[in-house]
Amino acid sequence: MSLPFKKVLIANRGEVALRIIRACRELGVPSALVYSEADRDSLPVLVADEAVCIGPAPAQDSYLNVSRVLSAAEITEADALHPGYGFLADSPEFVEATESCKLTFIGPSAATMRLSRDKIRSRQIARETGLSVVPGSDGEVATAADAAKLATELGYPVLVKAAAGRGGGGMRLIKRDKDIETGFRMCQAEAKEAFGDGRVYIEKHLARARHVEIQLLADRQGNVAFLPERDCSVQFRYQKLLEESPSPAISEPLRRQLGNWAVALGKAVGLTNAGTVEFLMDDKENCFFLELNCRLHIEHGVTEMVTGLDIVQQQLRAAAGEPLTLPAEPPAPVGHAIECRINAEDPEAGFEPSSGLVTEVRMPGGPGIRVDSYLVPGYVVPSLYEPLVAKVIAWAPDRPQAITRMARALAETAITGITTTVGLHRRLMESGRFRRGKLGIGMLDEELAA
Repeated sequence: MSLPFKKVLIANRGEVALRIIRACRELGVPSALVYSEADRDSLPVLVADEAVCIGPAPAQDSYLNVSRVLSAAEITEADALHPGYGFLADSPEFVEATESCKLTFIGPSAATMRLSRDKIRSRQIARETGLSVVPGSDGEVATAADAAKLATELGYPVLVKAAAGRGGGGMRLIKRDKDIETGFRMCQAEAKEAFGDGRVYIEKHLARARHVEIQLLADRQGNVAFLPERDCSVQFRYQKLLEESPSPAISEPLRRQLGNWAVALGKAVGLTNAGTVEFLMDDKENCFFLELNCRLHIEHGVTEMVTGLDIVQQQLRAAAGEPLTLPAEPPAPVGHAIECRINAEDPEAGFEPSSGLVTEVRMPGGPGIRVDSYLVPGYVVPSLYEPLVAKVIAWAPDRPQAITRMARALAETAITGITTTVGLHRRLMESGRFRRGKLGIGMLDEELAA
């Protein structure tokens, strides 16, 4: 069935913009792309069906400027909009503004997005739905005295977290009692400044837990389905650097249990597009709900590699009103996929961002390798946006072969003119802990501190 969209406006940049262009083309749907002056020479702009400059480099004047984005939709005569991830993708106000302009928003409803963005409320809904949540406060923690009392009950270390935090932001780790008052107040202030919402809550810090997430797909008919899990435990200061599917620690019964929990939560919040339910799992296989995100995830590609599904196309079909066509039985992962995020950062300097003129780009290929990147020689990587410049994904029949294949792919990769995390990922492929699958969200912090 052909989709009813005349044209899809892509309100994003970088590799995700290119990803959406490709999905639209394969469905036979024209697309138009917005870009800032800093991205004029990026690959998505070069290959787009149509591209409109919406302002100078600062995101507030371009990618976060709602009126300019929606004006671009009017100029290009688009009737649907895909937000990608980041920028306006998590804004319920943007969803409402888009729909007020008679554009189909390719994502969840504003009401669902508000529930998922409010981490205090989503914890409550998860608990009501039957999920275990990370031990912590039942709701907002309003005073430093309450924070100190709860932290003592939970046992240090604890995390003070912004109710509206996202993308690994809005968190402060507190390791001892004497730091709780200052850390609590600083987190409140940071939450208010960064997210416009000063509410915070507290969770027990599970430093050695795995970070596992379940991809959901949903339609407007009320159907919700889950796909195989992704293991996102390789992080540095809560920022994901590597993902894989399936998790080396998840059994088939546990996979099904997590999937069923995720589906129940998706139905409880009225999910109608793509979403991800995130869990922490301790060494005894106790799984705790962490958060719900109702949008496309950066790491969706690893799930695509082990299922053969195109998640972006599924988003477009769901937004067009088509019912899900997935089999009744959730698909089991086929083989193993690993994704390395290539960031313009210097791991040797505390992950300091790197920017500048890209003089050479040599990306890997060969059997089982997928690369999502927006880089071309001559492009100047700006310092104003997220540092992700490429994703290298390796698929193989099993995990050891996927690691070997990824190591080969990284050896072929060369990006000059900027500093990237390619070298770090090469070392990770040689790490004994990683090869044995002994992962935890604090693993990389420990290894880099050694």
